[in-house]
Amino acid sequence: MKTFSATPADIDKKWIVIDADGIVLGRLASIVATRLRGKHKPSFTPSQDMGDNVIVINADKVQLTGKKREKPNYWHTGHPGGIKSRTTAEILEGAHPERVVMQAVKRMLPSNRLARRQMTNLRVYAGTEHPHEAQSPEVLDVKSMNKKNTRV
Repeated sequence: MKTFSATPADIDKKWIVIDADGIVLGRLASIVATRLRGKHKPSFTPSQDMGDNVIVINADKVQLTGKKREKPNYWHTGHPGGIKSRTTAEILEGAHPERVVMQAVKRMLPSNRLARRQMTNLRVYAGTEHPHEAQSPEVLDVKSMNKKNTRV
């Protein structure tokens, strides 16, 4: 028996839409990261980009448990004394709430070139509208997968 190793010709990519309204951020990010890598497929090959194209809508309505909304997020401008911070709640209510979901998914992927290429297959939108209707994406109902995926 030979070990199967997928080639780029064997890869079949799908388009998936996930509605993040009311879903816990960490659980959403782990499901999206699994879909981006392609680990849900039986022909998963770690060295190939096997994953699907994932569209996340309603990123501004994602839920956080505990005191994670008050957790500061730091970045540095590159200038002396240029450390800045913003809480997760400020980012979610600001101009770019999709960055919270993008960062959570990015941190669940490995730190290598393949993961950076797989992140280009992720599209996150704050509202319900997205410009990818022509790809006829399938809807993945994350809420019904597990009762812990939603916060009540």
